[in-house]
Amino acid sequence: MKRSRFLPPALVALGLTLSCVNATTTASADGTHWRDLHHEVKSGNLVGLNEIMDWLEARYAGQILEVELEQDAGDGRIEYEVEMIGPQGQVVAFEFDARTGELLSIEGVNIQSMRKPAPSAD
Repeated sequence: MKRSRFLPPALVALGLTLSCVNATTTASADGTHWRDLHHEVKSGNLVGLNEIMDWLEARYAGQILEVELEQDAGDGRIEYEVEMIGPQGQVVAFEFDARTGELLSIEGVNIQSMRKPAPSAD
């Protein structure tokens, strides 16, 4: 797999990369919230970023612009938000449940043109 289409190998090697933020709640005063989330990935409680990237690469054409790991203030759900730019310059946002890896939503324009054909079963 060509990781260079998505992230530099040094960032991929970190597992949980780009940004580990708490966009909908206030970060803890000591600034350790990102470490807690990183520990959750390393301990297997959250799906690793590599799995999310593999899923996207198999199904959509484009390049990743930004990844955020967020915790929703309302229900406490931890989510990956991945923004991709498609072949026609469209920006599409994908949200995944970080505990299960389930795709929760896709928002953007001309999303269908980014879909890759399903692999044929031989």
